Amino acid sequence: MTLLETWRKTAYNENESQAVYQQRWKDYFEKEKNIYAEILKKPDEPVSGSVAQLAERFGVDIQIMTGFLDGINDSLKVPNPIETMDEDTVVSLDYDTALLYKNMVAAEADWLYGLEAWEDIFDEETRKALYREQKSSTTVVKPAKIYPNDPCPCGSGKKYKKCCGRNAS
Repeated sequence: MTLLETWRKTAYNENESQAVYQQRWKDYFEKEKNIYAEILKKPDEPVSGSVAQLAERFGVDIQIMTGFLDGINDSLKVPNPIETMDEDTVVSLDYDTALLYKNMVAAEADWLYGLEAWEDIFDEETRKALYREQKSSTTVVKPAKIYPNDPCPCGSGKKYKKCCGRNAS
């Protein structure tokens, strides 16, 4: 079983009590926050090393590091081979800062996109713009309904029912 499979099996184990499940995620989120706080201090200096080396560097176990790598992978400039990695696989944390911020917003991880370190990377206006951009990208906007007696949207000046809506069912 790969590291990722083991992580997901453990992290999403629904056969354990709700209290244990919630405590695991609470602990994970705190460790994840600390790792992000550390790597955001120097956003222009990508961190790399084997999974085991990074786990040791950030003071977490291999499973927590695997979960972290799973979470950050979509924000990396070059994704890591998380599906097949083992403890000796060399990975990179070379992330796109704007994409990372937006992915944190998408995940509704306010404990991450609210980290103080973001203030040194983006000014408040930029953070707000990235936040709005992410939120609006997931908003579904339905087109206005066209009724038979409305003017035709093609601009002909005719009623919809006598123009483009003639063959509509």
